Amino acid sequence: MSIDGLPPLREVIERHQLAAKKSLGQNFLLDLNLTGKIARAAGDLSNVTVVEVGPGPGGLTRALLLHGARKVVAIERDERCLAALEEVSAHYPGRLEVIPGDALKTDFREIAGSGPVKIVANLPYNVGTELLVRWLTVDEWPPLYMSMTLMFQREVAERIIAKPRSDAYGRLGVLAGWRTEAGIAFDVPPQAFVPPPKVTSSVVHLVPRAEPLPADVRTLGRITEAAFGQRRKMLRQSLKPVGGERLLEATGIDGTRRAETLSVAEFVALANAFRG
Repeated sequence: MSIDGLPPLREVIERHQLAAKKSLGQNFLLDLNLTGKIARAAGDLSNVTVVEVGPGPGGLTRALLLHGARKVVAIERDERCLAALEEVSAHYPGRLEVIPGDALKTDFREIAGSGPVKIVANLPYNVGTELLVRWLTVDEWPPLYMSMTLMFQREVAERIIAKPRSDAYGRLGVLAGWRTEAGIAFDVPPQAFVPPPKVTSSVVHLVPRAEPLPADVRTLGRITEAAFGQRRKMLRQSLKPVGGERLLEATGIDGTRRAETLSVAEFVALANAFRG
C-alpha cells in the first residue's frame, strides 16, 4: 500500500496499460517521495486551485491532493490516462477535476475559476517551453497564477534562470527574468522516471514580479528574437530587421556588443525605443 491509500503507481500503470508515449513527451514520475517534494516546493496549497498539465497516471496529482491542495484541475491529452485519474478523483471527492484535452488549446483563466491559482506540473518535454513562454507573455499582469512550479530538462531550467554573459542566457532568460523571480528548487535524476530520460531534470519555481519594468510584451518578444536569432553577431547587425541603428542610438547601447551581454533592463529599453 502506498502513502496515500491508493495503489502503487507501477500497479496503476500496469493495470491500465499506460506505457509512456514518446510522441506525447511522457516520462512518468513514480516516486511519491519526489512528487511530494515538488508539491512542497509549490508552498502552501490549502487555499488554492492547482492547475496541472500532463498528470499521466496521477503521481504528482496524488501528491498535490495529499499535501492539501484545495482543488486540482488536471489537463490530460492522453485518453488512456483518464480512467486512472478518475480513480484518484473518487479517492478525493470534489477535489480533482480532470479536463481531457490539449493544454496548448486550453483557456487557463476559464478552467481555473475564481480564487488564488498555482500552476504545478511535470510538463511534457515536447510542449514545456512553449507553455512557459505563453504563461510569461500573457497580456494581463499580474497574471492569474501566484506561482509556477514546473519540471523541465536541466538544460531548459538553466536557460530559464540564466543571467547575462552566461552561455545559457537567451530569450527565455530575458522573459523569465523580466516578469518573474525564478530559481531551481532541486534536480531529479533520470532513474526516477519511467521510462528514464537521457538527461537530468530540474524543478523550477517562478514567482511573478508585482511590477516588472514596463514594456509591450510582443515588442520585447520581437527584440529578443532578433537579438538572439544571431547571437554571435554584434547588435547593430542582429537588430537590423527591427531598425536596430535607431534603437541603439536612442538607448545609448553600443552596437558592437552582443545579445548575451545585455541586461533585462537594456532589452526593455530597446523595446520601448522601438515603440517610441
